[in-house]
Amino acid sequence: MNDSTTVADAGTQAPLFRARGLSKVYRTGEVEVQALRGVDLDVARGEFIVLLGPSGSGKSTLLNILGGLDTPSAGDMQFAGRPLTGAGEAELTTYRREHVGFVFQFYNLIPSLTVRENVALVTDIARDPMPVDEAVELVGLAPRRDHFPSQLSGGEQQRVAIARAIAKRPEVLLCDEPTGALDYQTGKLVLEVIARINAELGTTAIVITHNAAIAAMADRVIHLGDGRIQRIEVNARKVSPAELSW
Repeated sequence: MNDSTTVADAGTQAPLFRARGLSKVYRTGEVEVQALRGVDLDVARGEFIVLLGPSGSGKSTLLNILGGLDTPSAGDMQFAGRPLTGAGEAELTTYRREHVGFVFQFYNLIPSLTVRENVALVTDIARDPMPVDEAVELVGLAPRRDHFPSQLSGGEQQRVAIARAIAKRPEVLLCDEPTGALDYQTGKLVLEVIARINAELGTTAIVITHNAAIAAMADRVIHLGDGRIQRIEVNARKVSPAELSW
């Protein structure tokens, strides 16, 4: 598959992410698992991308490498023109802290802290954080800001996790199955928050999902299989979360 089918045209602006030949091999004893096989990808600033593919296709590995949580076995990756390949753990920690917000399927909130206090944990280490109440307001939880996680629904807890991720004003928001543990209506509320952050703050959003319906929200849909990009679809029209059904 040549580059014209796997690498996005980012126009005249330099891409936020530029990956070339990314491969990842995991070894357990004598067993090798090839999680990525020569992935080429450009991601433009402000894009909304959905990664689709079956379990074992390489989605989470790719997301983790983009987020600096993992490193490739081979290949080259740059963020905003800066090479990340070969970066040490201290440099990757700084990269994650200053540039990347993460949202996972499970919320990882601290039970003994209120909504505001959970979000404030990130603002304490960020360079230029937004006010805590602003982040909480962005995800629609201002009336619940003094509640503890046990007093919130699953969808509300996930929105706290998103507020925590965006409070440090990251350039990119990486979401791994953010609606995987939620029901239909609650999942759509969470997707509305992610879409709003992408549209209003210009935050680049990359979302892993098994739910093909969510792909209609994206600027581009990247289909992975067997560690490779199988195809990329460009949506002529992005659908709002309220229009989604599955």
